Amino acid sequence: MIAIGKNVIIQPIEEQIKTDSGLLLTASDVEGFRYKKGKVIKEGTDVQAIKGNDIIYYDKSAGFSLLINNITYTIINERDIVVVL
Repeated sequence: MIAIGKNVIIQPIEEQIKTDSGLLLTASDVEGFRYKKGKVIKEGTDVQAIKGNDIIYYDKSAGFSLLINNITYTIINERDIVVVL
């Protein structure tokens, strides 16, 4: 699998978010957040700063989903990535 240009193939990571007091946020609370967490599977041919296996935060409205070998991947543009952990 090869990403072309500035595209990045990621797998979204579902995370449970806890408040400082230890309460778990509900799915509807998490939907209000603008960014989602993901793991980079493959960076595009023109991507410099992102590498495979990086954990990132990206704009949740970015990109599209693609099913390959029964695994759902999300394809986003490099510019939609806001944080690399």
